[in-house]
Amino acid sequence: MADASLHPNASRLSIAAWLVLGGLVVGTTDLAFAWIFWQSQGVGLSRILQSVAAGLLGGASFKAGITSVLLGAGLHYFIATMFVLAYWLAGLRHAGLHRHPVACGLAYGVLLYLVMNFVVVPLSAAGTPDFDNVPWVASSIVMHAVFGVMCALFARRA
Repeated sequence: MADASLHPNASRLSIAAWLVLGGLVVGTTDLAFAWIFWQSQGVGLSRILQSVAAGLLGGASFKAGITSVLLGAGLHYFIATMFVLAYWLAGLRHAGLHRHPVACGLAYGVLLYLVMNFVVVPLSAAGTPDFDNVPWVASSIVMHAVFGVMCALFARRA
């Protein structure tokens, strides 16, 4: 049996593992937030994931059953992981991002909200998001700020 002291990195997660773990934690927290918010209005987790898949499939996503649920889940976790990866990559060029993960993460999270809702989603097959539900919009902005901090902390650890 090899001595762990001979291999200082033997018990550490790799950079990729930290980034993927960050994506899983951010993605799961985001799904839990959305599910908790929307279940009071009768919207289930499957429908939430189908709305993610609607970015590729449009309205057909809601008729595709489990296929679009699984596609939505895959896309959701991929996107969450890319959020963490993007912060990590930016931190390689701007060390202050890793030195100040809370302040920079809060700003990053709000930036993520703005880019996703005013650039990515409108350019997708899902179309322009609706901003009529003020409690949803307000809580989404706050939660994206939290997600940004989570991204920053996982990126810093990576």
